[in-house]
Amino acid sequence: MSNINKLSIIIPVFNEEKTLSEILEKVLSLNLNKEVVIIDDFSTDGTREKIEKISNKNIKIIYQKNNQGKGAAIREGIKAATGDYIVIQDADLEYDPQEIHKLILSVEKGEAEVVYGSRFAGRHKFHSLAHYWGNKFLTLLTNILYGVGLTDMETCYKLVPAKLMKSLKLRANRFDFEPEITAKILKKGYKVKEVPISYEGRSFQSGKKISWKDAGAAIWTLVKYRFCD
Repeated sequence: MSNINKLSIIIPVFNEEKTLSEILEKVLSLNLNKEVVIIDDFSTDGTREKIEKISNKNIKIIYQKNNQGKGAAIREGIKAATGDYIVIQDADLEYDPQEIHKLILSVEKGEAEVVYGSRFAGRHKFHSLAHYWGNKFLTLLTNILYGVGLTDMETCYKLVPAKLMKSLKLRANRFDFEPEITAKILKKGYKVKEVPISYEGRSFQSGKKISWKDAGAAIWTLVKYRFCD
């Protein structure tokens, strides 16, 4: 059995004015001992002005001086995290924060130290076939390269011990963060346990930012870290 005494929830934010208040309300309502770390990646749509009005002692706020990408924002959040476990929460409404309890339960039952929430093992809705099959392909490539049997490498919900997360020497600035963290965790010999979660994907028209251009970087990242440190 392993207890999570304090959870750090890292929320990278870029132009999420429409959803920020609601996702923050959902995160803060979680019945957990937690800290929330918001990293604003130089938003230009009014998001930063909303963040500046937040006054909550359990929320840390970091402002990027220029737009550097999701991975760079997360790296700053990891540095600031003081919990014994870390999980990433996207600022949109694709992932329901209540699902984090499922990941924590798996850790506390002693099933694994690292737990991923799998969208493909649970109820999921993708607005783009390219996004759906892109996720499937990148997960398949991960399994082939690293000899594992994951169903959703690209998931946002990765519950990882803070000590491990901080030791990974992450370098990714954009969406290649997901394959980098997975590759480095697997190379360290950790087992990744997956639990089913629900997922309500949004369309590019609704503000989704990842595109097919990021797939090439993800492929290269998986191959690179399979053979290099």
